[in-house]
Amino acid sequence: MTRLASKKLSGPVVLAAYILATLAGAMGLKLRADRVLRQKLPGSSIIYVPSGKFLRAMTFGYSALAADLLYLWAIQYFSITEIPDRFAYLDHIFTVISDLDPAYADPYEVGSLIAGQEAGDIPLALKILDRGLEKNPGQWLFPFEAAHIAQMQLKDYALAREYYAKAMAVPGAPDLIKRLYASATFRAMDYKTAWDTWLEIYNTAQDEQIKKTASNHLYQVKAVIDIESLKKAVAAYKDRFRRLPASLGQLAGSGILAEIPRDLDGKDYVYDPATGDVKAPTIPWKR
Repeated sequence: MTRLASKKLSGPVVLAAYILATLAGAMGLKLRADRVLRQKLPGSSIIYVPSGKFLRAMTFGYSALAADLLYLWAIQYFSITEIPDRFAYLDHIFTVISDLDPAYADPYEVGSLIAGQEAGDIPLALKILDRGLEKNPGQWLFPFEAAHIAQMQLKDYALAREYYAKAMAVPGAPDLIKRLYASATFRAMDYKTAWDTWLEIYNTAQDEQIKKTASNHLYQVKAVIDIESLKKAVAAYKDRFRRLPASLGQLAGSGILAEIPRDLDGKDYVYDPATGDVKAPTIPWKR
């Protein structure tokens, strides 16, 4: 190898070694700071993490490597339960990682998990996943996981369906998300949209099991709408006649309802004249 070729090769090697040494030194400084009692110096190790934009400029094209190292350190740092204030800079750390390598998917997922499960900060968990989608608009997984958090942890079905809708809009998103969107819409009590969505799923499904599932959900949606209407009619009948109707048929006979609805299978709803309660004749999943 010529001296000129040797010089060309040694340049990147020296630069890489310099960056690794610099990062190693920074991490060593962090580890030393981590040993400081938090009662004396809360969050001491975090103050050595500058902004992501600054680090990108200082890593000379090796920002992805820096993101890897910082991510590995973050997993270790946030797992140390002896540090009482360790979550104070959680958003900052994972923002820095995303600035260093916006396409790095794992930190968004793990950062959200740490925020939601360990720190108990659901808004921050959603914020991290929102950032992931913003920087990676082709990744349906981020709004999908946000929808799961909204549905399972917040019980906010309206918010869940918003996230499912975002996930559905990403090309390549699995068909399952549309069914989850329809379920969340039903739980959010938007019955018309739930009916329309399940009907579309039913009409376009190629798999017989999916078709059957969609049919059961359609039964459920119609039953809820019908039973709500029948209960209101029973209450109106009681207000008018000062007694409960002896049967649902009396609701039509009295002119309160034009006709008595039946379930999706054509069966009559079950009415209790003693209490005025109305129920579906069957459980959707046992049809």
